[in-house]
Amino acid sequence: MELGPTIVAFSLTLLAGLSTGIGSLLSMFQKQDSRRFLSLSLGFSAGVMIYLSFMEILPEALSYLENSYGLVKAPIYNLIAFFGGVLVVALIDRFVPSKDNPHEIPDVLDLATREKNEKALLLKTGILSAIAITIHNIPEGLATFISYMADPKVGISIAIAIAIHNIPEGIAVAVPIYFATGNRKKSILISFLSGLSESVGAVLGIILLSASNTFAMLGFILAATAGVMIYISFDELLPAAQRYGEHHLAIYGVFSGMAVMGISLILLA
Repeated sequence: MELGPTIVAFSLTLLAGLSTGIGSLLSMFQKQDSRRFLSLSLGFSAGVMIYLSFMEILPEALSYLENSYGLVKAPIYNLIAFFGGVLVVALIDRFVPSKDNPHEIPDVLDLATREKNEKALLLKTGILSAIAITIHNIPEGLATFISYMADPKVGISIAIAIAIHNIPEGIAVAVPIYFATGNRKKSILISFLSGLSESVGAVLGIILLSASNTFAMLGFILAATAGVMIYISFDELLPAAQRYGEHHLAIYGVFSGMAVMGISLILLA
């Protein structure tokens, strides 16, 4: 691997993860009327990921696999790798209790109304959310890193989409801790730290590509990346977008994200 692209890919992955800190900062000044914007943003992020996965990442993965396995076997391996990525994230979800799972984002915008005797519960919620988000961020970091190494324009797009969807996760961590402790610095710090696990995924990507920098390896990982992105979109982003706002607003965000992503890919081609 070349040092320059590796550094850029790692930096993008790290920045995408640290956007949880943006969520924590926003949560300190959260207002009820921000729900519509948050819903639209989450839908937009889902649209970007879905469009990228089906229109760019999977075809590119297939191209890499065809170089190694031919036209007959490559589509089969592409399909297996795609659902392998889905399975990895699904298993992570399976072993994280739903009440502590960041994919089941609570209505954190209303936590300020809780009574003082719930502070211990809020603190536990915030810490468990941070742990769960840390676990979930590792495959996202791998996806961002590998995608950039295979195709920089795709990697940048994925990094932006993940950064957007990490913002409400940062809110989910920071708000309970803040209202439990009254300590802004602690809530923001814990939120930032939970996002650092994206870089663990990047390190894993470096190890995988160093061990076997072949077309086959890139093809399998890209197809799995598409599976991860699709699962995140349908399991996390779209339900959260509807929870924070109106159904149609979330859908408008989805198609806006697809349109912007499609136009961007044409301009960058």
